[in-house]
Amino acid sequence: MKTPASEQKLCLYCGKPVKGRSDKKFCDDSCRNNYNNGLKAADENMIRNINNALRKNRRILADFLHDGMDKVKLPREKLQTAGFHFKYHTHTYQTQKGHIYFFCYDYGYLPLEGDWYLLVRDKG
Repeated sequence: MKTPASEQKLCLYCGKPVKGRSDKKFCDDSCRNNYNNGLKAADENMIRNINNALRKNRRILADFLHDGMDKVKLPREKLQTAGFHFKYHTHTYQTQKGHIYFFCYDYGYLPLEGDWYLLVRDKG
């Protein structure tokens, strides 16, 4: 049975008339994909931005820990100038003495007194 023109369904993405099954929502696969990708875009952008910040933090820590160095002490200002974002880290590690290291994958830092930081590399 044919749907009257006044009740014709329109594509949820582009607004063109939809032909075919009665439960069809899109005029073609491209519109369906674009519509569903649009629904995920906000979440995907947030995840992409966080992953980019984590990779950047790791690269900055790695750049300060030159070849053969296991640790180095730096002021907070030097990390911030390089573009380090302290709110992004992958995990923490607490020592038996209660010190908490913040890690970006295999590179980490320990906040010290006077806005100084001890940068370390996890060799495990």
